[in-house]
Amino acid sequence: MDGILASKPNGDTASAPKRADNPSLDSFSPNPALHVDQHHKIYMQDSPALSPTETDCIIHVRANGICGSDLHFWHAGAIGELVVDGPHCLGHEGAGEIVWAGAAVTDFRVGDRVAIEPGVPCEKCHNCSVGEYNLCADVRFSGVPPYTGSIRRYHVHAARYLHKLPDALSFTDGALLEPLSVVAHAFERSHVRLGEPVLIAGAGPIGLIALAAAKASGAFPIVITDVDAARLRFAKAFVKECTTVQVPMDKSPEEVAGMIQKEFANMASPPPRVSYECTGVASSVHTVLHATQRGGEIMVIGVGRKIMDGVPFMHASMAEVCLTIDDELV
Repeated sequence: MDGILASKPNGDTASAPKRADNPSLDSFSPNPALHVDQHHKIYMQDSPALSPTETDCIIHVRANGICGSDLHFWHAGAIGELVVDGPHCLGHEGAGEIVWAGAAVTDFRVGDRVAIEPGVPCEKCHNCSVGEYNLCADVRFSGVPPYTGSIRRYHVHAARYLHKLPDALSFTDGALLEPLSVVAHAFERSHVRLGEPVLIAGAGPIGLIALAAAKASGAFPIVITDVDAARLRFAKAFVKECTTVQVPMDKSPEEVAGMIQKEFANMASPPPRVSYECTGVASSVHTVLHATQRGGEIMVIGVGRKIMDGVPFMHASMAEVCLTIDDELV
């Protein structure tokens, strides 16, 4: 890795290993990058100097998504314990072309088109050893302080966490693979069954991907909610089989949940057994709790506050802890 990562293990290297097909590292300057700082300013500035190791590649980034977490780092300056305390380069949804490969890299060559898997785990802890490397406590995640993100022209990344793009996928498609993987993982952990109802709260990018995944899973009926009518119109055009519910700002979570359950009842359906909360907004989480079938399951995908009504929300989200409420009176 590079920049701030230079002080980390396997970060900086005094003499970057060369291959015959590699250009000089001097070729990758200037390297403009999108930065935020602790004063909530956002600006373009040259990236820290690239310092790849023999197991890294340098990618010319051709497409990069803007995630809700990027906006959190900009506006709030932090997500949970992850704090922007100085100039910081954003971005983790990237795809591009390899323009340099370390001497130990055997699976890639200059010119390969790749998607970037942003999290590089330690590969030594218990979670890594059992294949749950996404839960690694020491993960180096692009764009998350203190690690340099991929909203820049040239990005250094461990070759092991790059994925070749087939010719049928564009760079934009490649950048979308990261949010798609988030939803795919959520559906793997809390999957809907063929022909059963599902609720999706939030018609933003993650909610829309969840909507597509629900349709592909054979779920029906599908209800999606949002406060924004334009987003719901887009959702309906995207997946015409869905039913949309615009959330009134003056209604309580219980009242909105009643509206949602009425829509399911109108389609001769029980309330959803599985719901996907894709906003992280407290009122939406509360609504989904009331709208979901008793004994059901809620997968919270949206990024919310560090503490939500006394619940350590971000810890539960990042640790993927399933919270089950068991009524002792039953």
